[in-house]
Amino acid sequence: MNRASKIHFGLPWPRLPKPAARWTRLFALGALVGVLGGLMAAGLESGLHYGSEVLAGRYTHLGSAEVLHFNWGVLLLPAVGGLAAGVAVRLLCPESRGHGTDVLTRAFHHNLGRLALKGPAIKGVAAVGVISCGGSAGPEGPIAAFGAGIGSAIGRVFGVTARERRILLVAGCAAGVGAIFQCPLGGALFAASVLYREPEFEAEAIVPSFVASVLGYSAFISFWGSGNPLLPGTENLRFESAAELLPYALLGPLCGAVSIFFAVCVRGVERRLVPWSRLPGWLAPAAGGLATGGLACVLPQVMDGRYLFIQNAVGLKQTFFASGAETNWWWWTGLFAAVILAKCVATGFTVGSGASGGLLGPSVFIGGVVGAFLGALLEALSPGGMFPESLREALIPVGMGGVLAAAMRTPLAAIVMVTEMTGSYGLIVPLMLVCVSAYVVGRRWGLNHEQVPTTAESPAHASDAVVHMLESWRVEELIDREWAETVPPHASLGEMVTLIRPGTQPVFAVVEEDRLLGLISVPDIRRIMQEPGLADAVIALDIMSERPGAVHPGQDVYSALSELERQHRDVAPVVPADGTQRWLGMLTRQRVFERVQREIAEMQKLVLREHTGLAAIEQEGQLQHLVMGVTPAPKDVIQRLLVPLQAVGQSLREADVRRAFGIQVIAIEQPDGSLQCPPDVDAPLQSSQRLVAIVARSEGPAKK
Repeated sequence: MNRASKIHFGLPWPRLPKPAARWTRLFALGALVGVLGGLMAAGLESGLHYGSEVLAGRYTHLGSAEVLHFNWGVLLLPAVGGLAAGVAVRLLCPESRGHGTDVLTRAFHHNLGRLALKGPAIKGVAAVGVISCGGSAGPEGPIAAFGAGIGSAIGRVFGVTARERRILLVAGCAAGVGAIFQCPLGGALFAASVLYREPEFEAEAIVPSFVASVLGYSAFISFWGSGNPLLPGTENLRFESAAELLPYALLGPLCGAVSIFFAVCVRGVERRLVPWSRLPGWLAPAAGGLATGGLACVLPQVMDGRYLFIQNAVGLKQTFFASGAETNWWWWTGLFAAVILAKCVATGFTVGSGASGGLLGPSVFIGGVVGAFLGALLEALSPGGMFPESLREALIPVGMGGVLAAAMRTPLAAIVMVTEMTGSYGLIVPLMLVCVSAYVVGRRWGLNHEQVPTTAESPAHASDAVVHMLESWRVEELIDREWAETVPPHASLGEMVTLIRPGTQPVFAVVEEDRLLGLISVPDIRRIMQEPGLADAVIALDIMSERPGAVHPGQDVYSALSELERQHRDVAPVVPADGTQRWLGMLTRQRVFERVQREIAEMQKLVLREHTGLAAIEQEGQLQHLVMGVTPAPKDVIQRLLVPLQAVGQSLREADVRRAFGIQVIAIEQPDGSLQCPPDVDAPLQSSQRLVAIVARSEGPAKK
């Protein structure tokens, strides 16, 4: 039984065979992560919904086409939000860094899936405050990180392995994104692909992410309802003619180019402007908010965190035109272009300065405005209204997918997300074209700098080949059935010492009538030797560990090694899974290590036969690093030693050999080969004697 099944909580998975137990565990924990992630997203959405109305919405209409309107509230409110968020983060989680998806990406690749819940939770709440005050940021990134933090926390509570904790981390992200964007399939695909720069997926996390995303979405709509597309009116749009491919062919590279400009703005503020200003970390978000407020006095649309402006741009003739706004398409082309540039710069000032908030939402917003810009430009260029209104509107959701695909480097997920968010399933063909072409143009400048190129470069997958190999083996294939250090329960310490081979780390199996009673290891012997007079009377039954952490014949070797690590042992007894404790033999790290070496040697031969150009690479040295996880850890060994010259003629007590030489003497071997166990600590030592002692080992595994 491995660490992952330590905590039962009444669930059935410990009684199931592998891999059913593992998948049942991941399904159950993924469902729990999904529900909690959905409730979290619903709570933050409530705060954002009402906060935006009360704060930023009080000073300006965020979805209007208004420009050049100075207002002190618009100017100062983003600075107040940035200052409050900066102080809160500084006081409550000063160690937290990052702005959304990069936080969970770093935790996945470099921190064994560990992501403390405190930081994402505080920054998620702070992001609601920043956006409600008009800061140009999105809640989706912090919600994704918050959900990932929930997944990691659930993994810690249930004591899962690092591998499973990473899966729950991804599942938590899927739950948050699937809920807040109302795109369960897209959320799962996004979470599984946002970890890499190339279009790859974290394969093991896909199924748990689906479960978490579905339940997160279900929990979210229980509060906010379903059937609320991000862009009302786009669900009936369709791709109808090959002639429409030309505008979309222009839109893809345009989205890629805008995503590059967006990344330059964010990185320029984050890496150049903030360090140059030398402002303290808690004050920089206020300065960024003030700059955002200045831009909002010119173009208040940059404060829109609810997608109101692009919603009105879809039904432009029914909203802006009907309200008496300018009807000249060249004017709208200029407005949309200005909003694109201003939103990129404002988001750079807000998020790049360190204010809480993410880049996922602004990417979607900017993409929608890019589509609106191209539509307005084509309307202005087309004579006599030849450009269809439906095509102009369709460019908006497709543009959302284009910038999202390039900025987050998730082209496949972006296609599905936009389709679900907007309900525009009839636009799947142009979405494919635009998202892929935008990704190709802008992928080098993605906004998540914690991504690694592919799974091959991820530290999380550094030992995949060895892990999969170990998982394919069963313990019964590697059992040492003739274990030399097997003793009955009444064996004395002296009898056990006679079985010890020099330079080994003996572990005695205490067996009675083929039934395993317990184990005795070097620390157990050391503990007895430190109690004067106790070693004379003890037998194996007195000093054995009664809970030896046994493994089962049908168990995979990888999980068995996890049990060895948990027990801090080099060996594990093997007993049947039926609970009878019948002694079958011992599984050792050494035997696993030797088997891995043989398999890698065979793989080496095949690789060199197929790829002769690799012969110059010192493969053996590199492959050794792959198996570091199964090599025996440095521990104490028992050695037969000559009596040190300084101690000859003195007793063990007088020479104080434990302090002077760093050894624990458990027996003295006389010249005739007989053993004095336990040793007489007051008898003078002779040069012809040998000391049987526990010695600290600092080198690699000792050879038997």
